[in-house]
Amino acid sequence: MKLSFFTMPIHPLGKPYAKSLAEDREAFLLADQLGFAEAYCGEHTTDQAEIITSTVAFLSSLAYETKNIRLGTGTVNMPNSHPARIAAEVAMLDHMLEGRLNFGISPGGLMSDAEAFGSLDQDRNAMFVECINMVLDIWAGQAPYNLEGKYWKVSTERTMMPEIGQGEIMKPYQDPHPPIVGTAVAPFSKGVAAMAERGWQPISANFLLPKWVATHWPKYVEGCEKAGIVPDYGDWRVAKNICVADDMETARAYARDAGSPYVLYYSQLLRKMRAGGRLNLFKEDQNMPDDDVTLDYVLDRLVIHGDPASVADQVLALREETGPFRHLIYAGHDWADYDLGRKGMIIMAEKVMPILTEATKSEPSAVAA
Repeated sequence: MKLSFFTMPIHPLGKPYAKSLAEDREAFLLADQLGFAEAYCGEHTTDQAEIITSTVAFLSSLAYETKNIRLGTGTVNMPNSHPARIAAEVAMLDHMLEGRLNFGISPGGLMSDAEAFGSLDQDRNAMFVECINMVLDIWAGQAPYNLEGKYWKVSTERTMMPEIGQGEIMKPYQDPHPPIVGTAVAPFSKGVAAMAERGWQPISANFLLPKWVATHWPKYVEGCEKAGIVPDYGDWRVAKNICVADDMETARAYARDAGSPYVLYYSQLLRKMRAGGRLNLFKEDQNMPDDDVTLDYVLDRLVIHGDPASVADQVLALREETGPFRHLIYAGHDWADYDLGRKGMIIMAEKVMPILTEATKSEPSAVAA
């Protein structure tokens, strides 16, 4: 089983940006040192808690300090930028990493970002599809491109000077492009099937109930079948909020007491989902009243906490419910307690993962569709 890392991140309001960003970088460097396979970060423009404003810029700061880990945009919010800029910046980052890049993409879920970029009332899914298609066309094509859609146009025809290189957008280091990964945030996601059909791979979001995560694998298989791809449980990444400590009481307190970064995370997310009419993601029964979706209800179902043996047991139980994914993504949170935040990642890699690896070593990865 593989272990990777993903952070949005969410930090307390008022915490100095410089301190939060430094800790976020340290978490990525630690993940590299501990042998995590991949590490992703999100991006948001209009949020003082989710403070990484550009995933490409943030990951660029890590390019020459990490050695083995694959870094991933998690995600580039496609409707919030121009396909030419995305194509150029992601290609540059791929060269900086010499191919250690995964290209994570999405329509973006923060509504204040959508409002700021003027797309709040647009069909953002349509914008997303047009944008990624243009990015791929740029990488596959040659200048002057001459791409035109409903939302964007890309051409350098009037200003090209090929003899000096002007007018050509950089192609990625990886041929034909970095692996494309998409985050699945809805039950029975049609997007998972569409991604699989195009050879892309899904991440099941850490804020989805296990019963909804379980709906993603059949959709992934459906898309793989259409494309003639053998589905592989190793390509299905499942993100989870995990708080692990040396003992049960320390883990419980850091996961649930006042000041907990996990409480902060879900108090923020719950308010955003409630305002956006998306509380269904937290409902095991869709007829459940909104008022019953409390913070404690969400924390009980979406945060694993305990000592190493207990956490391993809970992850194995999660797989019984979701399906036997073989790529676990450890969700990063604010280091409200610096030592516990760092140590949780260390314990996860050094004590929990050996248990999971031993327990799953005889399982096949690739499966017949």
